[in-house]
Amino acid sequence: MMSIFMMSFIILLISTLVMLLASIISKKSIIDREKSSPFECGFDPKSSSRIPFSLRFFLITIIFLIFDVEIALILPIILIIKISNLMMWTITTIVFILILLLGLYHEWNQGMLNWSN
Repeated sequence: MMSIFMMSFIILLISTLVMLLASIISKKSIIDREKSSPFECGFDPKSSSRIPFSLRFFLITIIFLIFDVEIALILPIILIIKISNLMMWTITTIVFILILLLGLYHEWNQGMLNWSN
């Protein structure tokens, strides 16, 4: 029991020392006026912050997130094929892919996949 506490203390001490060392090494001695300004990306901070936002860019981002989440949901389906009921697995997989294909068809029908416009 005591060895667990001693090992935890040593790990905590080493990680604290490494973080302090990294913090000390990463300090810059020259302070750049441009780097300390609030906007580094070229936007003028004095102008209006309510600039028009491209709705097409937003919808393409949402489509990307949906397909990203789709991959995260499909991977476990592949892994559980050996331990689940084959009929239930097949029905669940077909329904899931059907929902995704219907959503893709709807996006295509609405013109969201026409990136050239």
